[in-house]
Amino acid sequence: MSEPSEAADLELEDRNDTYQLRLFVAGASSHSVRAIANIKRICDTHLTGRYSLEIIDVYQQKQLAESVQLIALPLLIKQAPLPERRFVGDLSDAAKVIKGLGIIS
Repeated sequence: MSEPSEAADLELEDRNDTYQLRLFVAGASSHSVRAIANIKRICDTHLTGRYSLEIIDVYQQKQLAESVQLIALPLLIKQAPLPERRFVGDLSDAAKVIKGLGIIS
């Protein structure tokens, strides 16, 4: 029996990684509400049981928002698995978000 290749090990490792996501929003604006719904749908469809999602309202947690150097809102930050990635907008282009997150379904 042959041993699994290193590439196969990395692919399996990618599938098992927990995605750590932070979504920064501005209150209950229409963009914020859409971004929350869109990222939850993407995660529930493609990352079931493999993600943590923290939603941060910049009006309620100003210091945390300042610490990540926000450029625009809504802002999704993928902290893990590395590399870190940032996405601005309501995340309505699911294919682009999935590709950018590096999701392997």
